[in-house]
Amino acid sequence: MDAPLMLLRWMHFLFGITWIGLLYYFNFVQTPFFGETEPAVRSGAQQKLLPRALWWFRWGAMGTAIAGVLYLLIRWYQFGIGEFLYQSYGIAILTGSAMGLIMWANVWFVIWPKQKIVIANAIATAGGAQANPAAAPAGRRAALTSRTNTVFSIPMLFFMGAASHYNLVGEVTTGAIWGWIIVVGGVIALVEINALVGSQGATKKPLDSINGTIWAGFALWLVVMLLILAILG
Repeated sequence: MDAPLMLLRWMHFLFGITWIGLLYYFNFVQTPFFGETEPAVRSGAQQKLLPRALWWFRWGAMGTAIAGVLYLLIRWYQFGIGEFLYQSYGIAILTGSAMGLIMWANVWFVIWPKQKIVIANAIATAGGAQANPAAAPAGRRAALTSRTNTVFSIPMLFFMGAASHYNLVGEVTTGAIWGWIIVVGGVIALVEINALVGSQGATKKPLDSINGTIWAGFALWLVVMLLILAILG
């Protein structure tokens, strides 16, 4: 199984670099540019640049998820269904995978549908039509979800790398496994809910700036790491 696993890992890296690279481009480069540029330039970019970038973005996410899930299933089979959960490798890669799959779902079911509304509005207004009142809320939701994906990406990349290169925990019990699923899963769910519910508020403020988003990502990593060590360590 070495050759298929290496091929899947290679594909996972290639698609992942494309996806996460564009995620960082959108959040660290394009969003600040759109906030500073003239409306006509922004509209042109939304009509011509954004659809192209989003094509590579969403299919990069899809390829990353498919290759990653196939790789994970093979490794799970190799370890044994039961043993996989009781090893540091399984804990690390499943923690990272949970965040990665949420990020994939955000791309396909939130960011892309909302950005289609924004793009359609830019095309329509450029042709002289009235602005779609749904475009601004759609853009806000897409932005919050994209920033949340950026937050998730920081601990996600750590735990993916830690699976093969860092021993997080020793022997664990079934009770500890359930504690990890409930508590760490709950934290991840709260971060995701913050992206999907509401558009303003104290929990949204860190996502309104690049620095706030990056620090929130490291804070999430620290919280999840400490919880894993406390529950499973």
